[in-house]
Amino acid sequence: MSVYLLDDDDPRFPPARLASPDEDGILAIGGDYSVPRLLEAYAGGIFPWSTFRGRITWHSPDPRFVLLPENFKVPRSLQRVLKKRPFEITVDRAFERVIAACAAVPRPDGGTWINDRLRAGYVALHRAGFAHSAEAWAGGELVGGLYGVSVRGVFCGESMFSLATDASKCAFATLAPMLFAAGCPMVDCQTRSDHMERFGAAFMSRAEYLRRLSAAVRRGEETDWSKLST
Repeated sequence: MSVYLLDDDDPRFPPARLASPDEDGILAIGGDYSVPRLLEAYAGGIFPWSTFRGRITWHSPDPRFVLLPENFKVPRSLQRVLKKRPFEITVDRAFERVIAACAAVPRPDGGTWINDRLRAGYVALHRAGFAHSAEAWAGGELVGGLYGVSVRGVFCGESMFSLATDASKCAFATLAPMLFAAGCPMVDCQTRSDHMERFGAAFMSRAEYLRRLSAAVRRGEETDWSKLST
């Protein structure tokens, strides 16, 4: 297996199938968070995960953790929470605040992979219409949310945060059905997490994920997020 060094002036990537055959799935190192490079990455099943000696590392895990529309479910305990309507859920109302809050979530090593460069790149991607957020509000305060990238209808979840119990889960439980109703063929959860597994996400081989993603890219149908209604 080789790790490819990206050309700073060329946004193209090696094929994702050449990434390491494991859940790390490292493919390349280098490049930047420019809009063309991020779009090229996500359309090819690749995403930035961390940095190494100041350089971005790019990954395509095998297997991939994916939520398909037919497998989506809301855990009963969360259904009971949703019935009480503890939060106002919105879409794309506070993208920059959501990504800032996600960056502030502490990690075991005390750092964050969502650095200033990455935040600036995703804010630019949001302004270009490809990165989106869902927010949970209580008493007019932002208490939870998530953000990700939408590429040809596929939603690639990136990060979430909660300042109130179940806030981000309620945001996702509200967003996901709207996406699927709008034709989203799958939510890319990237790597396994307990809470996404409870929503029905499961492992899928990288080859199958790339096949489905390629089919979505060929169809060329973008989700109109302005029409998503909570």
